[in-house]
Amino acid sequence: MSGFRQVDPKQSFPELEERVLARWRERDVFGRSLANREGADVWNFYEGPPTANGRPGSHHVLARAFKDVYPRYRTMRGYRVPRKAGWDCHGLPVELEVEKQLGISSKQEIEEYGIAEFNQRCRESVFEYVEEWNRLTERIGFWIDLDDPYVTLENDYIESVWWSLGQLWEKGLLYEGHKVVPYCPRCGTALSSHEVASGYRDVEDPSIYVRFPLLTEDGADAGESLLVWTTTPWTLPGNEAVAAAPDVTYAKAQVDGETLILAEPLIERVLGEGAVIVDRLPGRDLAGRHYKGPVFALSDREPGAFPVLAGDFVTTEDGTGAVHMAPGFGEEDQLLCAEHGIDVVCPMDSGGRYTAEVEPWAGLHVFDANPEVIKALRAAGTLVRHDSYD
Repeated sequence: MSGFRQVDPKQSFPELEERVLARWRERDVFGRSLANREGADVWNFYEGPPTANGRPGSHHVLARAFKDVYPRYRTMRGYRVPRKAGWDCHGLPVELEVEKQLGISSKQEIEEYGIAEFNQRCRESVFEYVEEWNRLTERIGFWIDLDDPYVTLENDYIESVWWSLGQLWEKGLLYEGHKVVPYCPRCGTALSSHEVASGYRDVEDPSIYVRFPLLTEDGADAGESLLVWTTTPWTLPGNEAVAAAPDVTYAKAQVDGETLILAEPLIERVLGEGAVIVDRLPGRDLAGRHYKGPVFALSDREPGAFPVLAGDFVTTEDGTGAVHMAPGFGEEDQLLCAEHGIDVVCPMDSGGRYTAEVEPWAGLHVFDANPEVIKALRAAGTLVRHDSYD
């Protein structure tokens, strides 16, 4: 048994890990694992790069443990697996960190400071914690080439992205269209899911119920209204349709002499016990009908007749089962309206303010517009109910 270390029943696992890591380092075990597969089929691994202007955390350990499984497995299957590290040098986290250092908080202040100077500060900031990342990488046993990483701010990387786009263009795979994504009016830019997740907090929004008067086939007032619910009154100037769940039963309910149509399971919650059901119909029978819309006519758009569409995403968990569609503001709204050839209307500028098409409130930030929109709905007699929603 000579040559084997006696098992210590009181082994310190961190100490054991350090000993294994030292042996890997001294014997270049990672490099030898690649050399042993020289000439074998290649299975490339490029790490989805972290941003090195922030310190690594425990969640990075978990993610990298998962990443490490695949190259090791492929190596054991006989492949040669080069593993290239990378550094993500773009995105709002980098810019926000530099803004904090400079004591500024807007795009205008960045421009006043100087875009070239601000970019240079970002380039310096982005590598601030590289050594901490390198120490973590070795400490958790993540095998990857840290000596020759790809860096997203370097020209060779940027040129490779443009080359890829060029290939897609030549194959006819690029097109221009619309996509609704999270957006930051303060920064004037779209946000990634990671950037959105770093800023969630609970807020209280208005919860309003609005009449959308239905029309007959010849365009006359049908004497009944869809009851539509929204927690974003500011999106109503962008309304272009209403969605109803095709497989849900809707009811015509009489309240105070008027007929309102909403999902039957929600009637008591929304209208109370005094509502009287006079008829029922499946949601698919609502699809194809039209209502008098939009709620707010934009300066370049006539009110006209707007469609009710079938939307499988509509639920009866809350609201009324009738969902107002603003394809310029909502992802599901845009996808459903695109299926029906409805163009996107987005009367908002890059700073989150209404454009000139919204005549009463042009220049007003859309979040500040909620009280004004609700006041206008009440004055027009279309507001049925106003609550709050967390």
